[in-house]
Amino acid sequence: MEISQSFGVMPSKISLTQPPTIHARYPWLERVFKIVLTCLGTLNSMVEKKASDYYNVYAFDYSLFRNVGQDMADFENYMSPGRRGHLIGIGGVSMSSLAEVLFDMGINISGSDTIESQNVKNLENLGIQVAIGHSADNITEDIEFVVRTAAVHDDNPEIAKAMEMGIPIFERTQAWGTISKDYNNALCISGTHGKTTTTSMCTHILMAADKDPTVMIGGTLPLLNAGHRIGRGNTIVMEACEYYNSFLSFFPTIAVILNIEADHLDFFKDLDEVKRSFRIFASKVPDDGYVVANYDDANTMDALEGLGKKMITFGLTDKANVYAKNIKFSGVTTTFDIYYKNNLFTDVTLHVPGIHNVKNALAATAASICLGIRPNAIKYGLAGFNGAGRRFEYKGKFKGADVYDDYAHHPGELKALLDTLETLNYERTIIIFQPHTYSRTAALFDDFITQLKRPDVVLLAEIYAAREKNTIGISSEDMLEKLPNASFYPDFEGIEHTLWAIARPGDVIFTVGAGDIYKVGESLINPDLTKKYESFS
Repeated sequence: MEISQSFGVMPSKISLTQPPTIHARYPWLERVFKIVLTCLGTLNSMVEKKASDYYNVYAFDYSLFRNVGQDMADFENYMSPGRRGHLIGIGGVSMSSLAEVLFDMGINISGSDTIESQNVKNLENLGIQVAIGHSADNITEDIEFVVRTAAVHDDNPEIAKAMEMGIPIFERTQAWGTISKDYNNALCISGTHGKTTTTSMCTHILMAADKDPTVMIGGTLPLLNAGHRIGRGNTIVMEACEYYNSFLSFFPTIAVILNIEADHLDFFKDLDEVKRSFRIFASKVPDDGYVVANYDDANTMDALEGLGKKMITFGLTDKANVYAKNIKFSGVTTTFDIYYKNNLFTDVTLHVPGIHNVKNALAATAASICLGIRPNAIKYGLAGFNGAGRRFEYKGKFKGADVYDDYAHHPGELKALLDTLETLNYERTIIIFQPHTYSRTAALFDDFITQLKRPDVVLLAEIYAAREKNTIGISSEDMLEKLPNASFYPDFEGIEHTLWAIARPGDVIFTVGAGDIYKVGESLINPDLTKKYESFS
């Protein structure tokens, strides 16, 4: 992409032609032309400098952007009852929510996915046809548009068929971005970690404030018994992911940045490119909007330096606009006072553990202040939050041990999880870890090792491929050399067998990862597993 095209500047210098010969008859016109030409020359220099400044701040390898030739404005043409759309990867959390939203609008929706997940079953129960497996046959002549996730590439047979047939193809975030434009307040929560939890906290606060919000979360929130909600109010709260620059399709009036770390390095070149992406996201906020930023996170503050947008910061220091004091931990409960501009704003009781959740609550509070929400709604909204699905989620008991599940799939998230566990006084911590994607495992290998040395016992499942193929030749088993506390299992049954042998009261067992490792925890609390192994005893 040429910077002149992306910024809307002139591709070359303005041609400064000579004044017309009419100046001979009207001498005063010559002075006017000279003044005009001088102004044009100055303007041209200013435009070129602005373009140069823009490029220096936002320089990207623009070949990384996928361009399927569809302007986001085009999607609005399909948001009417009776239209026909197909969603590829429909079983994903955000895609299944999108499918329901479009279906509720009266749009005829079909889709496809690789597995028949619970999300797929829920959609089928609504009457949405879902094909298991990707095939060109799923793209029929009556389909008017296709929506895909960031994980679906051009070599997907359904994408290839849609391109061949000339069917418009949109990104998932283009659809959500279009939907969000109908709201006065678009609260978009971004960051390497904590998006789902903070979006969920914001949802609780907005519900307590009777704002009747529309919600899109990257996980299941018990309050909604879903990952989305369609409200009648003028506020939408959305989880905004940076992968493939997806969040750049959104139109935030309030952009929250929780933290920035190196991640998704199969797409971004390095941390600097990640930071630039977040900066562009924040720059999309209008002049009357707000950027909410983590004052304690150096990468975030560096990315936003000199942005020129109204900003409200949060953190654990009184240098932030919104900060916490008098933090006290008691089991899974945390109490603290929230200060805003050095004045006591409200006191809070959180029923989710960990200092990272204090930070998430501060971010939700700062965003809520931008929306003009009263302190009591924030206090009671946060008090009613007991966690989101797959975020420090209690599953049940197994041989006297507590079983939890967590979505952590980045070293920073693992650190936050283990920091929290160390405050809970369990006798022994057992982590069942399934790395997520080959590229992330390879790029952050040493950081994973640093965190995985901390638990008493680590049971490693094979890497969850997700959208990737193992072109690197890496395996979870490669970690064993540096982890004396770990063992590797090529299948879940081996993990279950080991846990049956070693689990005891006083243990905490965590299934950890963004793949399907949660199934191990669900199996552990299933009475049939106990019957199975007791029959062998």
